[in-house]
Amino acid sequence: MKAEILKKPAAFYDTFERKGGPNPESTHYCPGCGHGILHKIIAEALTDLGISDRTIFISPVGCTVFAYYYFDTGNIQAAHGRAPAVATGLKRANPDSIIISYQGDGDLAAIGGNEILHAANRGENITVLFVNNAIYGMTGGQMAPTTLIGQKTMTTPYGRRAENEGYPIRMAEIISTLESPVYVERTALVDFKSIYHTRMAVRKALQNQIEGKGFSFVEILSPCPTGWKLSAPDAQLWIKEHMIPYFPVQAFKDNSDSREPASCAKKVCTDDEVLDVLGLLSLPEEKKTDKEFLEKFPTQLIRIAGFGGQGALSAGIIMADCAMDENLHVSWIPSYGPEMRGGTANCHVIISNKRIGSPLTTHPNVLIVMNGPSLDTFEKDIIPGGLIIVNSSIIDHKSTRKDVNVLYIPMTQIASDLGLMLAANMVALGAYLEYTKIMSIDALFEVLPYTIRKKELIEVNRKAVEAGASYVRTNYPG
Repeated sequence: MKAEILKKPAAFYDTFERKGGPNPESTHYCPGCGHGILHKIIAEALTDLGISDRTIFISPVGCTVFAYYYFDTGNIQAAHGRAPAVATGLKRANPDSIIISYQGDGDLAAIGGNEILHAANRGENITVLFVNNAIYGMTGGQMAPTTLIGQKTMTTPYGRRAENEGYPIRMAEIISTLESPVYVERTALVDFKSIYHTRMAVRKALQNQIEGKGFSFVEILSPCPTGWKLSAPDAQLWIKEHMIPYFPVQAFKDNSDSREPASCAKKVCTDDEVLDVLGLLSLPEEKKTDKEFLEKFPTQLIRIAGFGGQGALSAGIIMADCAMDENLHVSWIPSYGPEMRGGTANCHVIISNKRIGSPLTTHPNVLIVMNGPSLDTFEKDIIPGGLIIVNSSIIDHKSTRKDVNVLYIPMTQIASDLGLMLAANMVALGAYLEYTKIMSIDALFEVLPYTIRKKELIEVNRKAVEAGASYVRTNYPG
């Protein structure tokens, strides 16, 4: 007699070691939660279609995040709402992969609303499985974009009101209005018939991707007994009585039979093609490594600060480019106010002969300040023995620090005398390099043609660097 052995689909791990805890054979989901049912449906489909070994599961924040516990596939966790963007990059880089974006309502319809719309509008050849339980289930039961009118949640204790929180968003209907999606359907997990229908919808969505037909979107109405404070049977009944009347279960768009497969051939670029696209073909050849220079190089933790438009950020980029050209490790990170031009602007620059762990310069050893507020704000942060370079053309008071070296350079006036007031930042760099001898000024000159966009300004910026260095040689000799 032949015996049929029932077991987990091959797309599931035999034991869920990633979950941890004393019971690696069981899932973590609450009793009656729809995720477990949907996981089984997906795993069976992946196994039956023979695509487990080329499937990548993307699960962002929320209850969906734990999919990587269970699926024996590629797994990537994405930032909240960003699964469609990650899916787009993965699919375009690996067109033979099967990409599943597995998202909840708080993730997809809230912070990820823009991401999903544009991925659908582009017709990305991915499969999106959208679990709609009308609530933020993982984080305590707050109102979600799909929460129903009158539904009580942690953040709507008297029930959602249209005049205050707006109406629940019908994502399947919205997605179906776009031209590109090939298949959009809403199903539910409330009884055998609806579960079977969900099973067929998931398979169709995956088959569309296998055949290269484009974007498929399946919305699944799923029970959340814990979040709704209902028993499992009552949660299924609640979907039938409350969710389905507002979120009708149906196919909103299905062009699966008529849609022709799109070409998804991966373009293999030569190194020169990549460099050309990035605008790097014209860069100078990499210098030979000066081992003695690198071994003796003292780490520079630099903060450059001023008003937006004074060139603090671009000075940091040029300094980082110069150091990188000398085969040093560099990082640059900007910080500026919402107004940017005319507002505050500063950047962190780190130059080191070692790998850089964090790009922040909380306690710099070099501070270049272009205006008074920057001096007042940041001088307290510089380490004892450090260097402050002050734009004395604008800053009319002295540094209060007595345990650091301070250079007062009339940067703006020097640059203005050269005919380009905006070159004050280059005066600062010239002064910094001349005083510290950390790198040669010639090294800075070498990268100027590749960092200054307007070629007619290269020469005046060179003169600004030389003028800053000259001022230091004259006023701060030795």
